Amino acid sequence: MIRTFTQDDVIRYVYHETSEEESQEIEKAMLCDAELQIMYKEISGVKNRLDEAQKAPSDMVINNILNFSKSLNLLSKK
Repeated sequence: MIRTFTQDDVIRYVYHETSEEESQEIEKAMLCDAELQIMYKEISGVKNRLDEAQKAPSDMVINNILNFSKSLNLLSKK
């Protein structure tokens, strides 16, 4: 039986949330379905860019936290 895979199936595959059997079915389907291959490449690319994105607080946020911490330290010494 030929199964049609959705975008959700491919996303689960990219994030390793499919069973081994389902993963094999998706891989076989990608060999014959160019649209499925394109969908996989696009979703995989988005995942890779998200994984590479660095998240860091701005200098202003860091300074606000440090200043708040210093003010608490000064109040506790009184």
